[in-house]
Amino acid sequence: MEKKTVLITGCSSGIGLDGALTLSQRGWRVLATCRQEKDCERLMEMGLESFVLDYSNQDSINAGFDEAMSRTGGSLFGLFNNGAHGLMAAVEDLPVEALRDIFEVNFFGYHKLTKLVLPVMRKQGYGRIIQNSSILGFTGIPWRGAYNSTKFALEGLTDTLRIELRNTGIYLSLIQPGPITTSIRVNTRKHFEKWIDWEASPYVEDYRTKLIPRLYEENGKKDPFELPASAVTKVLIHALEAKKPKAKYRVTFPTHFMALLKRVLPTSAVDSILAKQL
Repeated sequence: MEKKTVLITGCSSGIGLDGALTLSQRGWRVLATCRQEKDCERLMEMGLESFVLDYSNQDSINAGFDEAMSRTGGSLFGLFNNGAHGLMAAVEDLPVEALRDIFEVNFFGYHKLTKLVLPVMRKQGYGRIIQNSSILGFTGIPWRGAYNSTKFALEGLTDTLRIELRNTGIYLSLIQPGPITTSIRVNTRKHFEKWIDWEASPYVEDYRTKLIPRLYEENGKKDPFELPASAVTKVLIHALEAKKPKAKYRVTFPTHFMALLKRVLPTSAVDSILAKQL
């Protein structure tokens, strides 16, 4: 029996890598893509099929999709949109260009690849598209405005697309992880350094005493309730293999707890709780 194929983005580490390795072990044919060629070479040494697909580059998205179609003969069962980057700063300090930059990867890149995949799945009459969102896709937290906005947008677009694709055989799912062990905090540093003039900010002392120590001096320190990437892989498997996948998968205690708080508490009370978070 021919293996089902899934295309996964952002596989250099963390959630993408764990998902690719685990699904491959379960018998899936995994096309594990990365932004950089050196990471693809490392994955191939691990026994995975890998090639470059960079969300920030339209030509790379097109080329990555074409490569996937060439390898599979024009078919694809699943797509896991996963790659993303962060940017921590007060909203007041975010240049418009910084927002354009993060949206290009975290939102527009997802949409561009999804639009390429949809005609293939429509022709087949089946398919699974899984979007890696976040607790920050439905909960605004201070200093995360840039990332929040991309994930809120992703959730709105995905909710609409899921409804539009009813009765097509194509299922859409959102995964909403809370704190997961990944390298996103380390990868966030270069974007912070590129875009944020924190010394000119009215929040300069908060940057100096809170945000910068968190970004640079807490290597290896886990967040409360942090889970390994395998916790996301577990629900990814269900989204791909269940007869009727869920529309949304919440991962980690904070995600479940915050969803409950937003249902039962007034906005002002939730804001008071979130104002204490970094």
